[in-house]
Amino acid sequence: MNAKANNTEDKARQLCEKLYLAAKTSPTRRFHALYDKVYRTDFLEDAWKQVKRNRGSAGTDGESITDILSKGPEHVLCEIQETFEAKRYRPKSVKRVYIPKPDGRKRPLGIPTIRDRIVQASMKALLEPIFEVDFLDCSYGFRPDRSPHDALESIRKANNAGYTVVLDADIRGYFDNINHDRLIECVEKRISDRRVVKLIRQWLRSGVMEPDGFHETELGTSQGGVISPLLANVYLHEFDKFWTEQTDVKGILVRYCDDFVILFRTEREAERGMKLVQCKMREMGLRLHEKKTKIVETRSGNGSFEFLGFHNHRVRSPKYCRFYLQMWPGQKAMNRLRFKIREVLDRRSTLTWDIEDIVKMLNPILRGWMNYFKYGNSSKKFSHIDSYVHDRLALWWSKKHVKSGRRWGTDFTYEKYKECGIQILTGNVVYWSKRSNAQG
Repeated sequence: MNAKANNTEDKARQLCEKLYLAAKTSPTRRFHALYDKVYRTDFLEDAWKQVKRNRGSAGTDGESITDILSKGPEHVLCEIQETFEAKRYRPKSVKRVYIPKPDGRKRPLGIPTIRDRIVQASMKALLEPIFEVDFLDCSYGFRPDRSPHDALESIRKANNAGYTVVLDADIRGYFDNINHDRLIECVEKRISDRRVVKLIRQWLRSGVMEPDGFHETELGTSQGGVISPLLANVYLHEFDKFWTEQTDVKGILVRYCDDFVILFRTEREAERGMKLVQCKMREMGLRLHEKKTKIVETRSGNGSFEFLGFHNHRVRSPKYCRFYLQMWPGQKAMNRLRFKIREVLDRRSTLTWDIEDIVKMLNPILRGWMNYFKYGNSSKKFSHIDSYVHDRLALWWSKKHVKSGRRWGTDFTYEKYKECGIQILTGNVVYWSKRSNAQG
């Protein structure tokens, strides 16, 4: 069984490599024979593994991952193939859910059905190698072998090289305002298979099931769809090309999906650059968020900006008497982590748990956060989180044993805190230079 699975994975990988090489060899080539590959067994099997691994809730049809496992994934994949072969596949509307933000607002997500997610994952596997050839080095979001930390490292190097004036930009409701016709035009620059283009358009126009009923979608691509990040990158690739090809002003663009900054040497160049960005955004049917978009002068350590959860601030080096850009977890990221910790420890039901059960609940949260923010200059912030976790655990311990206060000195001491198996963040920082050397 494993040999068969490996064989199907190899075939899918080989086709993707061929597509990549063909696209790289001919920058103007348009691909036309892709539709029948979308429902090929090996692609669907790989897509199902990805969807199952990412888990997620059911869509508008109510079918969950558990339901598919009980029916048998092979049977479900055969049903998907049959609908394609009979030309009966039609994507269902996405289910709208709202995720709370730290500022009290809610972020809308569109959840496709499990079967639609499988088909989207298969389509993404086919299209990604083709478009990946065209994407520029300034783009980091949702791309193979690229990470948020790579984007942050580019910012650090550019800033330390003298590009200290930063245009910190925010696109207002990007995923909700993508123009469908223009996006399809971008797709058609590489894809000439009409059935593939039609399928993408169907996903874009499938509609949203809100609590108050069905709503048609005339703009945007749903956050939550497997293929949405790729389509978002395809659309903003036009902006990347515009910026790298324009010669009016020199600025270094670093983009992670819809989040981007541009670094300049002077404020005059930054102001000119902002006007160019605004014009291009209007041309694409988008606009910058006026309150969240700003120009920041960081040269002498007075200004700072947030990017991908990190706070970016130039700090004077006592040894070299120069300012260098440093990065550590931003205040929003710190608050979100504290909120998650309180969510666990403030439940009255946990007072009946053993400390080992609490540690098992908290450690994945702490490790995930630590592994993301351990790069840079996060030592002080890690120490603050360790102190906060100790504080909340001591309070939980006192409540569990019907005592008042935290009793750090007598009951839940620092030694007991360390011995309980909780993840300690202090001592786990990796500085950028060491990370770069390890990668090299």
